[in-house]
Amino acid sequence: MINCNGSLYPEDQEILTHSNRGLKYGDALFETVRCVNGTLFFWEDHYFRLMASMRILRMEIPMEFTLEFLEEEIKRTIAENNGADKAVRVRLTIFRNEGGLYAPETNDVSYIIETKLLDSPFYVINEGDYEVELFKDYYVNKDMLSSLKTTNKILNVVASVYAQENGYANCLLVNTDKQVVEAINGNLFVVKGDTVKTPPLADGCLNGIVRKKLMEVIEASEEFQLVEESISPFELQKADELFITNSVVGIQPISKYRKKVFSNTIAKKLVGKLNARARMGS
Repeated sequence: MINCNGSLYPEDQEILTHSNRGLKYGDALFETVRCVNGTLFFWEDHYFRLMASMRILRMEIPMEFTLEFLEEEIKRTIAENNGADKAVRVRLTIFRNEGGLYAPETNDVSYIIETKLLDSPFYVINEGDYEVELFKDYYVNKDMLSSLKTTNKILNVVASVYAQENGYANCLLVNTDKQVVEAINGNLFVVKGDTVKTPPLADGCLNGIVRKKLMEVIEASEEFQLVEESISPFELQKADELFITNSVVGIQPISKYRKKVFSNTIAKKLVGKLNARARMGS
C-alpha cells in the first residue's frame, strides 16, 4: 500500500497525474529512512533536514507536519504493509502541488510514503567485491542545492548507467573543482592510518544523515581522527580504505578502485558503533 496525503492506495493504482511538479520539474524532496521493529533510525535528524530543505525551496510547510504526525503516518503505512515487526526501507517524498510552469501557482505540498522490506534488521558490512570508478562526464555544483535531497538526480542516473555499462558497482562523483565529492548513492569516507576523512558540504556533497552520525562517532572516539576536507582523486589510491555511507545500507566498503585493493578493517569497527547509535535513536 502507498500512503498519499493520508489515504492508502494499492501499489498498482495510479495516483499522480501528468501535471505533477515532481515529474515535470523535479520540484520535490525525499527522505529515505530505515525502520526496524517500529523504530525509525535517526528520525529526528531526517525530519529536521526535511523541514530545512522545504524552507530553502520555499515550500509551504503544513501545520500538521509535526515530527509526530509524519512518524505516525510512516508507521501506519508500514503496518498496512505487514512490516511493523520487520526491517523496512521507507521513502517519504514531498512535492509542490500542481499548477504553473517554472513559477508555481501554489507553494502548498503533498506527500507520498512508500515502504519495502529489508533483509537485515541492522547495518551489516558487505564483504563482497565492490569496485568503483570516477565519473567525470558531468560535475556536481558547489552550492547549497547540491546538499539537498531533491528529486533532481539526473547526474546520479547517468552515472549509474555508466557504472552498469562498465561493470562497476558504483561511481564517485566530482565537483566543478575536480574534487571527489560523494558516490552515486551516498557520502564518501577515506581512511589513511587512523585518520578518517570526508568532504565538506561546501564541496557540494549531500548533507547525509549517516554521514553526520558517523562523524559524531569518529569525533567521540579516541581511536580515530576526523578530518573534513576536500579530497583529491590522487588521494584515493593512497588510502587504506574507502567506504560509502547512506541511511539504508549504513556503511558500504569499496573493495577496489582502479588497481588498488582496499581493506575494510575500520569500516567493520565503525559499523558496530553506528548500530549502537541507531538503537539509541540518536
